[in-house]
Amino acid sequence: MSTLPADRKKVTTTTFLQKKKKGQPISMLTAYDYPSALAADAARFDSILVGDSLGMVVLGYENTLPVTMQDMLHHCKAVARGASKALLIGDMPFMSYQASIDEAVRNAGRFLQEASMDAVKLEGGQERAEAIRRIVQAGIPVCGHIGLTPQSVQVFGGFKMQGKTALTAQKLLQDALALQEAGCFTLVLESIPEQLAAAITQRLEIPTIGIGAGANCDGQVLVYHDVLGLFDRFVPRFARQYANLNQQIHTALTQFREEIDSRAFPTPENSTAMQPEEWQAFSEWLTNARLD
Repeated sequence: MSTLPADRKKVTTTTFLQKKKKGQPISMLTAYDYPSALAADAARFDSILVGDSLGMVVLGYENTLPVTMQDMLHHCKAVARGASKALLIGDMPFMSYQASIDEAVRNAGRFLQEASMDAVKLEGGQERAEAIRRIVQAGIPVCGHIGLTPQSVQVFGGFKMQGKTALTAQKLLQDALALQEAGCFTLVLESIPEQLAAAITQRLEIPTIGIGAGANCDGQVLVYHDVLGLFDRFVPRFARQYANLNQQIHTALTQFREEIDSRAFPTPENSTAMQPEEWQAFSEWLTNARLD
């Protein structure tokens, strides 16, 4: 693994805004633990999102709804120990911000205070504007998220593209403008038509990060496990696998198990022996010892 260049500066929310103004793409990757955070930082991603998608790809749930604050803080802490340069964003889980604005502010603060995140992300449009405004006023940067918002999967009736009609597209544009006005420093656009994502991006002063939203967003994000081919339950249409590590892992583990079965592993090279004189002394003791 490559090491981080000494002259690389810590990415901040200001970096995001500067990149948008300069027309420079913003790179984001999800990561859920220490080794994946190390890898993402070494690959020079601008940002690491500790997404509640960990519920599906790490914890094995059917969707993100069972993920708790304890789950998120645990994984955020691990990521923070592995990444020092990328902007770290913690995903606020289901029901950590919906019940009340005061609770939303308190829970958002925990991501920074306890888990060393730089910002938080929460889902929803105009209905979340006041909560976002209050969180930002507390000194906590917020990344918005509209379009296919996985915590609303039961409302949507599944993981379906949003904004396909003129009326729903109008609503999403209004949501984006409301979140910008509330103080979001960036906005994730998930699973919406590429023309709509381009229209939203053009009308916002803050950058957009697309996932299944076409090439005209200010940045792109994908799930770590999708990029590396580690999650085989399904592969989203918008994802591109840059490797198929799941098959390589299967091959390696099968070989390991077969070598155990055949006693081909371990070999002397994988073992440690006592010095001859120490083994002789132990053997003599063992011969005379009464171990019953």
